[in-house]
Amino acid sequence: MAASGVPQFASLYVGDLHPDVTEAMLYEIFNSVGPVGSIRVCRDTVTRKSLGYGYVNFHSVGDAERALDTLNYSSIKGRACRIMWSQRDPSLRKSGVGNIFVKNLDPNIDNKALYDTFSLFGNILSCKVACEPGGKSRGYGFVHYETEEAAKQAIERVNGMQIGEKTVEVTAFLKRDSRDSADSSNFTNIYAKNLPKDFNDDKLTEMFGSFGAITSSRVNEDAKGRKFAFVNYETSDQAKAAVEALHKKDLRTSEDKEKDDKEEEEGPDGPSHLLYVARALTKAERAAEFSKNKQEDPSKPAGVNLYVKNLDETIDDAALRALFEAFGTISSVSAVKDSGDKCKGFGFVAFSSPDEATKAVTEMHLKVVKGKPLYVGLAEKRDARQERLRQRYSPGAGMPGQGGKGGGKGFGGPMPGMPPQMMGGGMPPMMMGGMGMKGGMPGQTNPQM
Repeated sequence: MAASGVPQFASLYVGDLHPDVTEAMLYEIFNSVGPVGSIRVCRDTVTRKSLGYGYVNFHSVGDAERALDTLNYSSIKGRACRIMWSQRDPSLRKSGVGNIFVKNLDPNIDNKALYDTFSLFGNILSCKVACEPGGKSRGYGFVHYETEEAAKQAIERVNGMQIGEKTVEVTAFLKRDSRDSADSSNFTNIYAKNLPKDFNDDKLTEMFGSFGAITSSRVNEDAKGRKFAFVNYETSDQAKAAVEALHKKDLRTSEDKEKDDKEEEEGPDGPSHLLYVARALTKAERAAEFSKNKQEDPSKPAGVNLYVKNLDETIDDAALRALFEAFGTISSVSAVKDSGDKCKGFGFVAFSSPDEATKAVTEMHLKVVKGKPLYVGLAEKRDARQERLRQRYSPGAGMPGQGGKGGGKGFGGPMPGMPPQMMGGGMPPMMMGGMGMKGGMPGQTNPQM
């Protein structure tokens, strides 16, 4: 569709390009429409790999208009390219005027389908469906109109309309500072993690749908195969009810609980076997949190989490804290309990510095408490523990108790900022036996095997 009031220059942005697309390929395609002045595929300054977009400059605006009308969303090396006018005025791009947000999109809606739907209301400067790296739709997109009037008309006409198999929600796009200023207590979108491995979209809808009408939801998987999900409700009250009812819920079966009895671990958001459900952070909030963590003083000692085993069943959080508080500042403590509210025999104590943790290990390891000698050592992440055990008992790694690749120590490797005595070299001989060596005290075994 030829646009009225288009920019008075003949430069086009061409996006969503295949990494192998070159300037020569683009020249052959666009020069068939009209004389091309120049072409540039943008590349990484170091690797020189394509960034997936480029610019085509025509000698005349008329030729650029024809290219936009005839070539937009055409296939180049198996990918539909996305063409729009190159906006040289950054204030126009950043103002947000005429920009709308479309969510709850059918997974089959692509850039072209979105463009065809919304082009009825005015000239579109840009249009995009947000996708994952593999090309799968994230369920939302953006349409930027040339005028505010066109955007308002699109919101009025399309909001609540069914496109494909889903009813979409269309709203004015809010700039980041406007979103950040919104009251965090008034939310509809929630985030869930620590989901079972067999969890899917149907189970997500079944579990979360009982708290209200869901406008959009999706189960995703990270690089390590861990499941997480996002659920958006119609109202904030529904989202809050879901968080209150499901946060820290144990989804394991009785068989899973028995299997994981010795492997439960305390993470920054609580035990990894309990469902974590909370308000979904905005992109800006996640970026701010990441930036805060990155800017922390690197010279400041990191906290150290200790694993304590062979606890009496009567031990609770307060009693566990009382055992260790003499050695320094405790940031968190957890005596893991069973369904009968009795201690399972192990727990975690997190100190604010490695030195404090060292004192606690030195003084408390093998100390008899309520008739039982304690095991005290560094808490390992499950992935790290499984890898250490795999290396220790794999062919060629040596027999258990002889060191091998596992080194015979139960710590599983030094931690950043850890004093030498906590890396194995400064431990008393008796302690070495209790941390994975066969010659330890009677009854002492590696605690997390």
